[in-house]
Amino acid sequence: MTVSGPRTPEPRATVPGASSAEQLRKEGNELFKCGDYEGALTAYTQALGLGATPQDQAVLHRNRAACHLKLEEYEKAETEASKAIDEDGGDVKALYRRSQALEKLGRLDQAVLDLQRCVSLEPKNKVFQEALRSIGGQIQEKVRYMSSTDAKVEQMFQILLDPEEKGTEKKQKASQNLVVLAREDAGAEKIFRNNGVQLLQRLLDTGETDLMLAALRTLVGICSEHQSRTVATLSVLGTRRVVSVLGAENQAVSLAACHLLQVMFDALKEGVKKGFRGKEGAIIVEPGRELKVLISNLLELLTEVGVSGQGRDNALTLLIKMVPRKSPKDPDNSLTLWVIDQGLKKILQVGGSLQDSAGELAVTANSRMSASILLSKLFDDLKCDAERENFHRLCESYIQSWFEGQGLAGKLRAIQTVSCLLQGPCDAGNRALELSGVMESVIALCASEQEEEQLVAVEALIHAAGKAKRASFITANGVSLLKDLYKRSEKDSIRIRALVGLCKLGSAGGTDFSMKQFAEGSTLKLAKQCRKWLCNEQIDAGTRRWAVEGLAYLTFDADVKEEFVEDGAALKALFQLSRSEERSVLFAVTSALVNCTNSYDYEEPDPKMVELAKYAKQHVPEQHPKDKPSFVRARVKKLLAAGVVSAMTCMVKTESPVLTNSCRELLSRVFLALVEEVEDRGVVVAQGGGKALIPLALEGTDVGQTKAAQALAKLTITSNPEMTFPGERIYEVVRPLVSLLHLDCSGLQNFEALMALTNLAGISERLRQKILKEKAVPMIEGYMFEEHEMLRRAATECMCNLAMSKEVQDLFEAQGSDRLKLLVLYSGEDDELLRRAAAGGLAMLTSARPSVCSRIPQVTTHWLEILQALLLSPNQELQHRGAVVVLNMVEASREVTSTLMESEVLEILLVLAKGEEGPVARAAAACLVKAVEYGLIQPSESGE
Repeated sequence: MTVSGPRTPEPRATVPGASSAEQLRKEGNELFKCGDYEGALTAYTQALGLGATPQDQAVLHRNRAACHLKLEEYEKAETEASKAIDEDGGDVKALYRRSQALEKLGRLDQAVLDLQRCVSLEPKNKVFQEALRSIGGQIQEKVRYMSSTDAKVEQMFQILLDPEEKGTEKKQKASQNLVVLAREDAGAEKIFRNNGVQLLQRLLDTGETDLMLAALRTLVGICSEHQSRTVATLSVLGTRRVVSVLGAENQAVSLAACHLLQVMFDALKEGVKKGFRGKEGAIIVEPGRELKVLISNLLELLTEVGVSGQGRDNALTLLIKMVPRKSPKDPDNSLTLWVIDQGLKKILQVGGSLQDSAGELAVTANSRMSASILLSKLFDDLKCDAERENFHRLCESYIQSWFEGQGLAGKLRAIQTVSCLLQGPCDAGNRALELSGVMESVIALCASEQEEEQLVAVEALIHAAGKAKRASFITANGVSLLKDLYKRSEKDSIRIRALVGLCKLGSAGGTDFSMKQFAEGSTLKLAKQCRKWLCNEQIDAGTRRWAVEGLAYLTFDADVKEEFVEDGAALKALFQLSRSEERSVLFAVTSALVNCTNSYDYEEPDPKMVELAKYAKQHVPEQHPKDKPSFVRARVKKLLAAGVVSAMTCMVKTESPVLTNSCRELLSRVFLALVEEVEDRGVVVAQGGGKALIPLALEGTDVGQTKAAQALAKLTITSNPEMTFPGERIYEVVRPLVSLLHLDCSGLQNFEALMALTNLAGISERLRQKILKEKAVPMIEGYMFEEHEMLRRAATECMCNLAMSKEVQDLFEAQGSDRLKLLVLYSGEDDELLRRAAAGGLAMLTSARPSVCSRIPQVTTHWLEILQALLLSPNQELQHRGAVVVLNMVEASREVTSTLMESEVLEILLVLAKGEEGPVARAAAACLVKAVEYGLIQPSESGE
């Protein structure tokens, strides 16, 4: 008997409504055979709702379990199989399917019970016997592993907690072994059950960096994707204690604690994905309460005195990742609302703190940017005007509390907080600027003699200048002030910021050549000064960052771009700064690179609309002559020579909230520009560009992911994918490429994705299975019907390579499908490349599935003409593919051979067999030999 597919129950008397259920069940069976498991699941579900008998319901639940197994939804498969078993305890198929699901879920002890029951019901079934032997071996291996690790765990803790072993190599090795053991779920479980959390707490309490790191990394393994162990760990250690480690002065310890808290949050949020259902499962899990306790402690940490600046940044990073919804489709934003009510003022306090200032919270150069990003994400997560109004009210209340009655120090903090909002949720920042006296104080403090006061005011002015509501006011009132500061200030820190303000106002026209704010040559002078400061290593990184900000605005001007890419020292300094700890520079660096490569969105205006606009005396945007494609290509080559790919690869690896989705999109745009020319792609691959593109294609804005995926497609088409994406990375490329097949992507993106997938599908069966798993086949089939010949051809070539997989062969073999007919008809098309692809697919299918050979005459009456045309083709490759198809058909069926021999095919084969020695002649001769064997033709007197 077979045990894999859905079973049709024995015929029986039907009840009212059962005919509909039966029809749906049959439809589900057909869909399952064709590989459409989701469609089959829908059909079975509909059938369940149509009053099926209890016996039919059991069959439908069992069939649903088969679908869930194919879709790798193992928990649902277990549930459905259990429902079938509840109806009939002796249902071997349901028992077997549940055992498969339980095995995948790691519950081997339960899986073996189901298999033993299957064997007792059908003792001669070899499938059940083999499965039982396999799972028995897995259980024995696990028992051996678990028993051997008991003593090892105890020994490791003894060494680590022995005061006599301090600083020894033995202690270091024990800590490494403990971390490695915890990475495996069975090892983590063993540590957990051997009083491991309490012992790890003792390691944390030692205060020794190495031991604390070992403890934190081991706790990561214990809590990873395991909700109940996470709750138990927090109960033993105390949430407050775990969060307090985040504030440690040691950067490595703080980062390790950050990673642990992220893992804990994921486990609480997502629940158990893998884990034993042992006695720890009896712990009462209240993830919602634990989540709020965890987040509440993080909010408290933000304003605690004594917490390191790095620890504060890590707390902000965690809140950015934990709190806002991952998708706007999720209706529940209650966690965001709770954080705004409980902690908004604490976040604003960090955003308004001054670095290295007495009496202030310890913050880093990145703290304010991290606070801005968190505020922006919280604001974007709000769903209605009432929620946004509450956010505005809380922000304005906080700013006014410092602005009024707190003296000059209070005004500085209020203005710094406004700057933080302008960099984040700018709507809130704009409203704060309009509060009484705020803008006037900013202008007044720009003239202060105290450097700290000037810095705060000038930065606020710069951030306000980019906002539409304030730009005209600042252009009228701030330009002269900024020019005065730039010319008269003796402090570079003030001059460079004033210069950025001027750059920002001077770039208001964007790339429009006709909209220049300053006199001819002024932007070039400003850019030259920015480059000079950028290259001055005597200036601190925080101040040099502002030079990059200035260039990010000035590089809208093509003259500035040309001079910038010619300045090797400036490019080197830019790339070095992007690798420094000054992470807030990333957005400015990527913005400048986007401008230099012209990878922003630009559409050529319609000439007719331009004429109409001129006639109506409307402004018409003009492109700079140096922004033409030839100039852009030259700039790209200069950036590649300067090492831009290595710098961008380092940026992608940045683990900081500063690497926002917008920043990721800019990086994706630049990468796409860098791989536009085929000859440049080798340089991009050699410097690690292929590896860097994968995370950009999997995370970020929709536009960013699409552009990164397109860059991946270009690399996959023209280079060896196994060298470009070595090891397991090649499998990560499939999903981004499949995403380019969606209809909302451009025709070029569709075409490049199909070409790239064709290359991947020709490499290995595992890659073909990955493509199938990503549900690409229906989309590829859709493009086979496209009117555009290049898309149609690329889709056919891709399907030809995928046809090496059994699952795709099943689709072509399925009754009622037109897939085979399409392939046969395409083999007779005028487009030679399309014919070659289709004929190749036919050759492969007829070789792998002899049953397909007898179906070819049934799908179209033109099949003989098409085969004859292939055999007579002047293109040897087409001729060979046609000969292979005919040979496969001859070997598969005497009846088909008879039809072929009665047609002109016989004469063609006779000519080809006598032709020049080669694969075509050999295939033709083999056809004739087989026809002789069938007795359909006679050999000539010469024996030929």
